Amino acid sequence: MTTTTQRPDVVSESFGSPKDPPILLIMGAMASMSWWPEAFCRQLAGRGRFVIRYDNRDTGLSTKYPPGAPPYNFEHMVDDAIRVLDDHGVGKAHVVGMSMGGMLAQSVALKYPERVGALTVISSSSLGVDTSGLPGATEAYKEHSAQGGDVDWSKREQVIDFMVKDARAIASTRHPFDEERTRAMIEADYDRSGGLASATNHFLLKGGGPKRTVRDLTAPLLVIHGTADPLFPIEHGEALAKAVPGARLIKIEGGGHEMHRNDWPQIIDAIAAHGRNLTRPACDM
Repeated sequence: MTTTTQRPDVVSESFGSPKDPPILLIMGAMASMSWWPEAFCRQLAGRGRFVIRYDNRDTGLSTKYPPGAPPYNFEHMVDDAIRVLDDHGVGKAHVVGMSMGGMLAQSVALKYPERVGALTVISSSSLGVDTSGLPGATEAYKEHSAQGGDVDWSKREQVIDFMVKDARAIASTRHPFDEERTRAMIEADYDRSGGLASATNHFLLKGGGPKRTVRDLTAPLLVIHGTADPLFPIEHGEALAKAVPGARLIKIEGGGHEMHRNDWPQIIDAIAAHGRNLTRPACDM
């Protein structure tokens, strides 16, 4: 079963039976729910899970604001995740976040511990932990990323070409890069979103909330991280798992800052196993 729920500011979609244990998927900067591919969501739902994905503010069909001056902060995006759970009548969920979504997911689990039964962080870093001694993005990725300043974000072809190059720059070193599939997905995301200029607001966000540290996490933590991630090198995943007692780290060999289709079985198995003890409590909000 697939349903779609729309609020004035956040659009979400679910897969599977609402009677099954819920999983909330939070994607990263500039990324709509489309970056959690429908086939991935359906496979996860096929493991007996109620899967929810949503468009972050300034992406997809959710509310957008003029580029350059977002009237919201990181804390508002943390609260958005809880409102999505409320929309779907979910009291407690397994929250899964990737990249910036992984930082959001950590904040959700720390701010609303009663709403998070399990936490999975993919290709991200530690919240509130000193990571200054860890390696940063690779020089090759920084050189590519700097080219984003020359993109006219109102020009469809320029944006799509750059986004495809970005996907290649963060791709797995183990599996082939599927440019045709990637371009088709980015084109569809661009057209569905009505452009991606507003999504650049994510890089301007300020905190807006109290300082939090993942060391205070109470939900069980699973960390999934590619060994060839050029944006957050594997040391970030290792440090995150080390910061939380009992956390488990799964390394995706040759994995980049992405979820390659060839790695889906390993990722889906890990996520499903991590939240296997979570039941489906109704929301009493």
